[in-house]
Amino acid sequence: MYANKDNVNILTALLVKWGVRSAVVCPGSRNAAIVHNLNECPEIECYAVTDERSAGFFALGLSQIDDEPVAICVTSGSALLNVAPAAAEALYQHRKFIIISADRPACMIDQLQGQTLHQPNALRDFVRKAVNLPEPHDETEHWYCNRLVNEALIAMERGEGGPVHINVPISEPLFDFSAEALPDERKIQLHQDLPDFLTLMDIAKDFKRAKRPMILIGQTKPEHLEHIHLPMLSLIEYAVVLYEKLADDIICEPLHIEEMLIEIEGEEEKYLPDFIVYLGNTFVSKRLKKFLQKAKGARTIIVNRDGELHDVFMNATDVLRSTVYDTLSALGDAVENKKPTAFMHRWDRLAYKCRKRYNNYEPDFSQLAVVRAFFDMTLEINCEFQFANSMAVRLGLICSHSYLFVNRGVNGIEGSLSTAVGYACNVDELVFCVIGDLSFFYDQNALWNNNLTNNLRVLLLNNGEGGIFRSLPGLEDSPASKEFIAAAHHTTAKGICEENNVQYYAAHNQEELYDGLMALTNPNSMVPVLLEVFTDPEEDERVLQDYLYGNKKKVN
Repeated sequence: MYANKDNVNILTALLVKWGVRSAVVCPGSRNAAIVHNLNECPEIECYAVTDERSAGFFALGLSQIDDEPVAICVTSGSALLNVAPAAAEALYQHRKFIIISADRPACMIDQLQGQTLHQPNALRDFVRKAVNLPEPHDETEHWYCNRLVNEALIAMERGEGGPVHINVPISEPLFDFSAEALPDERKIQLHQDLPDFLTLMDIAKDFKRAKRPMILIGQTKPEHLEHIHLPMLSLIEYAVVLYEKLADDIICEPLHIEEMLIEIEGEEEKYLPDFIVYLGNTFVSKRLKKFLQKAKGARTIIVNRDGELHDVFMNATDVLRSTVYDTLSALGDAVENKKPTAFMHRWDRLAYKCRKRYNNYEPDFSQLAVVRAFFDMTLEINCEFQFANSMAVRLGLICSHSYLFVNRGVNGIEGSLSTAVGYACNVDELVFCVIGDLSFFYDQNALWNNNLTNNLRVLLLNNGEGGIFRSLPGLEDSPASKEFIAAAHHTTAKGICEENNVQYYAAHNQEELYDGLMALTNPNSMVPVLLEVFTDPEEDERVLQDYLYGNKKKVN
């Protein structure tokens, strides 16, 4: 029988799956549930040591025998601090050392309770990673607890190895040992050699056997995309490859991911993969992330050079330390000359349908029409695109034929214009910054800069508010939504441009837009150029929803 504490049982199950066979346990009541579980596991041998400082070095000695991971479990309070000397030594010896501390719930810290201090980061300078487990109450918190334990143990194993700290808050009652079995927890496997040819080949063979293989390429530096075209030729003929224009430097039509996922609402099951390889960084599409969270049971491999766990779809099974090129090359070689899957054909038909819809759709004057006309006019121009976040980049992903730079690391609206100014000052081609009004006015000091260059072009989409907020279901019910949340305003960029020697143009309709875009794309201007396009926010939302959904009912 095991403790009736979900976080303790998740931790115990994963310790066993990760191959922990030795645990040093120290006395205490708060950690009794953990000690009980460790003792119940036939796979783990427990060693009782009273003094925590000595116990730490005892555990260090065990880890030196065969370089296998060793756990040490202590109670709450200063007991944890006593392990610090051994943790520091393990750090510099690169020993696989798991420090498990029991703790009171966060609400009880600094409340004059016994044996309490701020434990989660108490050993931060002496461990590779410290995690603080939740006490799960639902499926998402259970996933989070599982992920945190996996993150810690992956950090312990990475490279030559090192110590980690897992803090476990435990609410009372402390001594209920009524769970009949440990849960079958997901272990996220680390493949850590960079690059490991044999590991890549094994993964490629499994990928080749999959019936519904899918490759996802998140935001990627354009210089990393230069050499992947050849392996991609094999892959796109066999598997579903999804990417946004943050990960595609080939001049071609966008993939229309958002539109495809709206099209298959209600029949997603037919389009879910059974094997996912995720490379690169973030995707803009929240809908894509939610869709792939439904791919339960799919083998999901997260690929990056650092071996970091980014469980975007909440179903990761493997972490592979590798590069985009090495991974795609291995997969491409494995499936070369192999017949396309029916799954790929299904997605291909879907993509064709959505491309056709985009090509046939003629939007009324709105921000969607503005961005579409802008990309139509820049198709033959040698240029670079810097996009601001929120609605600007989403419209860009619908219309863009080229790679988009955008600050998606944190996704903030600040600094987008400044980033474009910095980029433009050191390249020869035109640099277009497409930006919404809130992002522009927040970063207007980007134009108060002695380094402005005449190749900078700014397309300012001004509908008098943060347009992204109109797409959030339920927000319209708040009387604060327009003035205080969407930050409605009546500001214009004209004065800012005049103060900073930026040529200013404005457009309020389709005819003025054409003239303004002609001026914006003219490469012969001696100063930076800004085109401010004024649109109605309600019309912007109507046109966008009409394009995305058409006759389909919007699903919130």
